[in-house]
Amino acid sequence: MNIDSQAALVTGGASGLGEATARALAAKGAKVAILDRNLELARKVADEIGGIACECDITDTASVTAALQAAEKAHGPARLLMNIAGIGTAKRIVGKDGNPAPLEDFQRVVNVNLVGAYNVSRLFAAACAKLPALDGGERGVILFTASVAAFDGQVGQQAYSASKGGLVGMTLPMARDLAQHGIRVCTIAPGLFATPLLMELPEAVQQSLAASIPFPPRLGQPSEFAELACHFVTNGHLNGEVIRLDGALRMAPR
Repeated sequence: MNIDSQAALVTGGASGLGEATARALAAKGAKVAILDRNLELARKVADEIGGIACECDITDTASVTAALQAAEKAHGPARLLMNIAGIGTAKRIVGKDGNPAPLEDFQRVVNVNLVGAYNVSRLFAAACAKLPALDGGERGVILFTASVAAFDGQVGQQAYSASKGGLVGMTLPMARDLAQHGIRVCTIAPGLFATPLLMELPEAVQQSLAASIPFPPRLGQPSEFAELACHFVTNGHLNGEVIRLDGALRMAPR
């Protein structure tokens, strides 16, 4: 699918990998709507790329519906959905005090990262399936953002790994499900990237993390994630696929 002139939705587009993807899509001519809980940051990015910002809680159907309607009113029906919003946490099942981890913490991460992404995707897909088919019968593209933690989860990452592993497991069946509508589904599983959250760590810690990556021995750049996200859109034979973007990194237990 040609990115130019297409309406695109980017969840979590106010910062990090989402911001980089929103900027890359806009640079290629897409009309970008940034869906994010941080409306102030979303507006800043949207103003700089000529897009729009929509306050959105991906776990809330009414919030997502309102955001999709606002985006469609501004840019027309969307054919591209980049699911990048997510949260992280690390908590041992049995704490140092001997108490079990709160169930609510696990539920919150899975609800945002997995259920939230599914929620946006189902609403987007239902609308996209009604659009006229483009060349080759294609109607739209959905991208999920997993993590290498889906495969190499570290100590304390049960909730995060489960949520990202759920996205990996959902990719192929969703691609098969939506094939009849001409909607492709793919997932990127990034490794260690130079996102704002990671860049807040001490320099020594950043260097240690970078050194753990076989090659290139550096943190991934958000622009590299965005480049692959855009390639998913333009390469019409990529479907039902999960690609690790990690410099051959395999995470140690801790």
